[in-house]
Amino acid sequence: MKRLGLGLLPLSVLAWALPAGADPLLERTEPPEEATVTAAESAEPAAREARGTADATVINVADIDLTAQQEAATVPALTISDWLAQAADSAAVITAMQLQATAAGLNVILEADASLTAWTTRTVGNAQVINIPNAVLNLANADQAEQFAPTEEVALVRVSELPGGGVQISITGSDAPPQVTVGTEGGNLVVGVVPGLTGAGAGDAEAIQIGVEGEQAGSDYFVPNASTATRTDTPLSETPQSIQVIPRQVLEDQQVIELGDAVRNASGVVSSSRDQRGPRFIIRGFDSAAILRDGYRLLDAGTGNVGYQELSNIEQIEVLKGPASILSGALEPGGAINLVTKQPLSEPFYEIGVRAGSRFLVEPSIDVSGPITSDGRVLYRLNALFRRKDFYRDFDVPLERVFIAPVVSWAISDRTDLTVELEYSNETRPADFGGIPAIGDRVADIPFDRITGEPDDDTNNETLQVGYRFEHRFSNNWQIRNSFRYLDFNPEFVSNVGFQFVGDEADGNLFRVWVQNAQPIESYELQTNVVGEFTTGSIEHTLLAGVDLYRRDFRSLGRVDFTPQPLFNIFDPVYGVPRPESFNEPLPETSKARTDNLGVYVQDQITLFDNLFLLAGIRYDTVTQDSENFDQNTSDSQSDDAFTPRIGLVYQPIEEISLYGSYSTSFSPNGGTTRSGDLLDPEEGEQFEVGVRAEVLDGRLSANLALFNITKQNVATADPDALPGDNFVVATGEQRSQGVELDVIGEIMPGWNIVANYAYTDADITEDNTGLEGNRLFGVPEHNLNLWTTYEIQSGDLAGLGFGLGFNYVSERFGDNDNSFVLEDYFLTNASISYQRDNWRAGLNFRNLFDVDYIDSSEGSRVIEVRPGEGLTIIGSIAVEF
Repeated sequence: MKRLGLGLLPLSVLAWALPAGADPLLERTEPPEEATVTAAESAEPAAREARGTADATVINVADIDLTAQQEAATVPALTISDWLAQAADSAAVITAMQLQATAAGLNVILEADASLTAWTTRTVGNAQVINIPNAVLNLANADQAEQFAPTEEVALVRVSELPGGGVQISITGSDAPPQVTVGTEGGNLVVGVVPGLTGAGAGDAEAIQIGVEGEQAGSDYFVPNASTATRTDTPLSETPQSIQVIPRQVLEDQQVIELGDAVRNASGVVSSSRDQRGPRFIIRGFDSAAILRDGYRLLDAGTGNVGYQELSNIEQIEVLKGPASILSGALEPGGAINLVTKQPLSEPFYEIGVRAGSRFLVEPSIDVSGPITSDGRVLYRLNALFRRKDFYRDFDVPLERVFIAPVVSWAISDRTDLTVELEYSNETRPADFGGIPAIGDRVADIPFDRITGEPDDDTNNETLQVGYRFEHRFSNNWQIRNSFRYLDFNPEFVSNVGFQFVGDEADGNLFRVWVQNAQPIESYELQTNVVGEFTTGSIEHTLLAGVDLYRRDFRSLGRVDFTPQPLFNIFDPVYGVPRPESFNEPLPETSKARTDNLGVYVQDQITLFDNLFLLAGIRYDTVTQDSENFDQNTSDSQSDDAFTPRIGLVYQPIEEISLYGSYSTSFSPNGGTTRSGDLLDPEEGEQFEVGVRAEVLDGRLSANLALFNITKQNVATADPDALPGDNFVVATGEQRSQGVELDVIGEIMPGWNIVANYAYTDADITEDNTGLEGNRLFGVPEHNLNLWTTYEIQSGDLAGLGFGLGFNYVSERFGDNDNSFVLEDYFLTNASISYQRDNWRAGLNFRNLFDVDYIDSSEGSRVIEVRPGEGLTIIGSIAVEF
């Protein structure tokens, strides 16, 4: 077993993680070297396995002297190396593998002397590979280790012991990789196999199933593959760009409700705003980072916020750092956040859960899945919840949400799959525009729960998403995918907004006006691509070519009431200004805009050698924007096009280490016109990144260190020759962000998981016509550090009892690009206690344990949307699976 140089650390450093009175752990005995199975042998081509010619040696550990190990248990572990070795020898012993035919396909049953509580699955060629840590193989009947052609569609089922510890099951399909669901029954591990149905409901991201039946992320925090960077299921170790995957188990352990809390688990991501319309994020120094859902655009620089994304049906969150235009079109250069949804399961799964907590939080939810038809070709999944809680600032309006998300997948044939999805949410929450205004170079010294609007200011966000995914595999190497997503987002709010101070701002007198506004957005996105695998000589290729069509319709309806009202003093507030009577009338339409985007791209992932990987691609986009302003009786039209290339290289000096470098680009249409009436060129971004990625402890723990430099050019800035009162601009501005990021995520030892990240970011305005050169970009901390670690007791009377501890540190930031005021640094502490046993689990989480006052974000204004964070929050939960 490979170790991270921890062998000389005293065990007392980690003594907090051990249960009181735990039995001594066993001294490890390694299997003979000649009996191990190499990674190459476990991933040999499916065709060879189908012929029954596999030549990997099957491990038989019947001769291991377990009695001697028991006697050695009296020797105490004095170092982490000893502890890890002894922990491995407390593993469950697998004594039999049975195959059982089912109506849907096949069950593979592993019998063991103790419960098997953790596993990971991945696709390798035509095989589904399941790794079980903390287990050894000792089959009573060695013939069970390899069973050829148990069904017509399954060529081979093999169980073997992994080098360095753990057991591996490999299930190889005759024509296509099977779909598997892993769970436990009666203490045995049961793998449900549906032949040739991998495409059904799999989506663009391969299912990573770990730990608990029905969930794709269990006790293991590290997901080794992601699709956001390449639109193919690519190992992170072969991806030449920084990408962090936040699995479902992290979201559950932290009791995450909002996306802003989830993305703290990735380095270099901070909030830029959290108003009533939804959140925005800064990645690597740049605002308006794209938010995607299953690869479809929800938010980019041109959309405006599109609501608070529900996470109850999210399987994992993939955070791509740097430009993502190669596959997603016109975006900001900082990066993208992709929310990957849960998909139907081939075995019945039912979960009912309830959360309750601070501010009268109540949240019942369900997650159910399974086959609809007896042959298992039609599957479904349904997530639904109701949430209600009081807001953490002094509004009378609670936060209420109804959410439902059904998914149905149909394996039309062994090579053709169709998935249909729907999501609906309706949410009411306070219209919290005000925040805490700045006075001087700091935010005002007032209680952070004080509001500057009226207590009954409210907003309603209604969202509907409908789409399908169609996939046809011409062969094992070539497939076509076609998918569509429709989004209908309808936000409407009423708020008494304080726009500016009157007189000396130190007096705290705000001028307020009533605003009523609705900004419905409809978008249509069609994606079609072809993926093919082929070779040219000894060089392997994965070719992706496709076309995207995207349309977004944006309308603005609203009114502003300038009827004089008393000044509002933030130090001595007086509420009670009634809403204008005109707000009961239908809203007039003030403007509308349409954006059309056509993108064509090609990408090749090239395996030059077994340890050298090249990624190259290019995209062409054309974007047309048409807008009308009904108040001013004007209309505008603008068209832009751009080529966005990307190239990257990965070199693996050893299997566990990947060295990479990449160059990537982005573009985003500009707004405004020059004095001559010409449209501005689009903003352009480019990134240079180098890094090193390590996957250690038998692939259970990942670390990624990245250095990056991003430049954004053609930023609109004021025309220096414009006359007073003119609003003409020129595209001469430039912004640059450079820094270092470190991410560590995974399982240190059975039961002990960690997520840790650090980012140093230097983000500046390098060229500008308004005197801002040299200023830092607003909202960007120089230092950002996050940690979350959990430990769950693995054996004994307290097995299933877990504890978690973490913190979030954000250094001081400027609140606007003028750098006129500072948002102070903050340090938050988080903790949890949990217990799971059999088919139920319970948890209690403490977020911001010491009730620290802090400013979470600022949208670049001194008066509005300087957003305080939430104080001490306690969330309890209980869930039952059956």
